[in-house]
Amino acid sequence: MAVPASLRDCQAWKDARLPLSTTSNEACKLFDATLTQYVKWTNDKSLGGIEGCLSKLKAADPTFAMGHAIWNGLVLIGTGSSVKLDKELDLAVKTMVEISRTQPLTRREQLHVSAVETFAKGNFPKACELWEQILQDHPTDMLALKFSHDAYFYLGYQEQMRDSVARIYPFWTPDIPLSSYVKGIYSFGLMETNFYDQAKKLAREALSVNPTDAWSVHTIAHIHEMKAEIKDGLEFMQHSEAQWKDSDMLACHNYWHWALYLIEKSLIRRTVFFQGEHEAALTMYDTHILPSLQASGAMLDVVDSCSMLYRLQMEGVSLGQRWQDVLPVTQKHSRDHVLLFNDAHFLMASLGAHDPQTTQELLTTLQDASESPGENCQHLLARDVGLPLCQALVEAEAGNSDRVLELLLPIRYRIVQLGGSNAQRDVFNQLLIHAALNCTSSVHKNVARSLLMERDALKPNSPLTERLIRKATSVHLM
Repeated sequence: MAVPASLRDCQAWKDARLPLSTTSNEACKLFDATLTQYVKWTNDKSLGGIEGCLSKLKAADPTFAMGHAIWNGLVLIGTGSSVKLDKELDLAVKTMVEISRTQPLTRREQLHVSAVETFAKGNFPKACELWEQILQDHPTDMLALKFSHDAYFYLGYQEQMRDSVARIYPFWTPDIPLSSYVKGIYSFGLMETNFYDQAKKLAREALSVNPTDAWSVHTIAHIHEMKAEIKDGLEFMQHSEAQWKDSDMLACHNYWHWALYLIEKSLIRRTVFFQGEHEAALTMYDTHILPSLQASGAMLDVVDSCSMLYRLQMEGVSLGQRWQDVLPVTQKHSRDHVLLFNDAHFLMASLGAHDPQTTQELLTTLQDASESPGENCQHLLARDVGLPLCQALVEAEAGNSDRVLELLLPIRYRIVQLGGSNAQRDVFNQLLIHAALNCTSSVHKNVARSLLMERDALKPNSPLTERLIRKATSVHLM
């Protein structure tokens, strides 16, 4: 594969005031190609895909520190590997640090290496501080912007995710490569902090520049989800599908959003049990979501698969052997404990597949991680939030609804600290409501009513809420 001439060489990076410490024009262009695909959420075959570019990048200049930083950063930001369990990754991070000590790097490059090394230790807040230092002096450093944005997402730092982009947004003039994608990144932070009109405006501006911007499509999908605009959401996904379906790293997630509309829509017509739209959602799962999971093994695809099946399971939908299809992928990560958000979804799979050994392995090793010394933010949060949430999932599987409430009610406003989006974390809200509906203790008899009134106030006209209210009424809780 010939490296396209449009990609930035050594001089172009200097002209952008983002000089790279290498004399290899090919290495600079391959760095640009890798960054471009990361921002666009796609493996571009014409560029050789991200892995292909990274391999050629390392060959073009084995001592290129920023080449090592983007390689290791992308592996770590994928949250599917930890330096504790992956010896190859551990060595790669150590090699990156050693190279940085022997090269005359700029301060910006040194900060990039330090941020990736810090992220590898599990100290996500400190890594974000280092990326923010870069952005203060270099507001058009896309790698620092994207890495910090993703790390804020994992931390549940919604305001920081928004404001980090707000601070640098005016510097991204249309002549800068990938500038339209900054609109989409900014729009997501605005959406997560409930600035829906501003978020939609920016996402649509981004799509007017580049209709294949799958992340901006994804933001609009979120807005329709959060506002319970089911009809509009379905129409938008259907009409835009041709533009985003080839974005292989995000298409599965966009189909997941589409399926959420179908799950919710099925409830509009369910005065009695109605399976129609649930079947459509399962067809979407079987056609798009599971195949993507099995092909990629990516954590986003794992979370989407588990979350969707768990929501359907709570609705009483028969899933057949689908949990068994997911388990081989999740099982391999039971000891990772990179993200508590991931752990909760792995646990859904082992519980759904009735695999007590894998369930116990996850819980035991998570307990051990919570007691280990160090700066890992996820391990520090495990004791107070992660473990109670996981135990609540175990109790729900055992039918102990009162115990689920006892575990979840005290931490419900802290679950945001596990990261994920408002839409993704809603699975835990639903778990709490279903448990409240099934409680037997008189102490908890009004909890379901309170939760449903709150949900209806925050998200009016939600068919899912309407169905849950009907269920509460039928058992005299409303």
